[in-house]
Amino acid sequence: MASTFSARIIQSLDSVDAAQWDACANPQPAQDAAERFNPFVSHAFLSALERSGSVGRGTGWAPFHVLVEDANAGLVACAPAYLKSHSLGEYVFDQNWAQAYERAGGRYYPKLQIAAPFTPVTGRRLLLRADAPDGAQAALIGALRGLREAADASSIHVTFPTPTDARALEAAGFTLRAGQQFHFENDGYRDFDDFLDALAARKRKAIRRERRDAVGPDLTIETLTGADIAPAHWDAFFAFYMDTGARKWGRPYLTRAFFDLIGATMPARILLVLARRGDDYVAGAINFLGDDAIYGRNWGALIERPFLHFEVCYYQAIDYAIRHGYRRVEAGAQGEHKLARGYRPVLTWSAHEFADAGFHAAIADYCRRERAAMDAVIAEQQDALPFRNSHEEMM
Repeated sequence: MASTFSARIIQSLDSVDAAQWDACANPQPAQDAAERFNPFVSHAFLSALERSGSVGRGTGWAPFHVLVEDANAGLVACAPAYLKSHSLGEYVFDQNWAQAYERAGGRYYPKLQIAAPFTPVTGRRLLLRADAPDGAQAALIGALRGLREAADASSIHVTFPTPTDARALEAAGFTLRAGQQFHFENDGYRDFDDFLDALAARKRKAIRRERRDAVGPDLTIETLTGADIAPAHWDAFFAFYMDTGARKWGRPYLTRAFFDLIGATMPARILLVLARRGDDYVAGAINFLGDDAIYGRNWGALIERPFLHFEVCYYQAIDYAIRHGYRRVEAGAQGEHKLARGYRPVLTWSAHEFADAGFHAAIADYCRRERAAMDAVIAEQQDALPFRNSHEEMM
């Protein structure tokens, strides 16, 4: 018997059972072997954003999550969706599109964003239960389009979907846009020194010098997860986060309450790296732990120290990944300086659909040309990777 689907919108994750949402967000067994668990689409993470006031009233991120239910099977698909009144906190930059749309007489905002807010991490966006019946994904995409129309939004933007979701959206008529990040790939290294041995001698020596200079004689590095993270650690990290946020984009996105909530609801999925001088913490970075990847997110420091950023954000994450068997480290958006430190260029994706057919066609043409340029850049970066080549190994 064919399934009959119904869709509804909720404006709070508290309106859906956490276990039902998570069965779609992180299905077991996972539909994508490259990503068994992603913390950023979990009920705990997304609801912490809402309960802490990091999204919601006054933020420009209004939750309008889409649920697709089957009369017999209950919740079979869902998507984290937000009506946006701006383009901040997305890491896929469309401000030029907004200006062009409005110069042509249109109203770009609100737009419908399918995303993990403030999180440039690839993950599932069309969340399907492992045993979702045929047609559930199509019903979910249809429900997103219905929400866009009902909200009189200009467009739908799905940021950082998995390649599987990106292909499904493209097949449904969305335009794909390519982006770029830098990830560390753990090629079965025994320890950090084994990783360094894979690099060209000059790069190997540079990293050892950077690590030595970053810590110096006065700093101690601590890595904390689970019950080891105390309120005092969150207080220290929040001060770093606020300082960096205020300098980089004027208004930090996450509230202090957010960190208390994730510390209470998902402590085993958090890795804090803190630098201490004497009794005082002076720098730190927060990472989230998947089953396969470490996701570096935010960092900050109250002191100026050459290479401290690299040590706290990059080298400590690599070291932890190798020691604990993670397959990769994703260190966030942008940053070609990561190449020299063993991070490889990778493609990321976003998917876009505009109600205005003419504008949609123009954006599709733009994305095709942008993709060609992106491919050329990545090819150049691959040639500049710091790993030893066969010629050097023979010398």
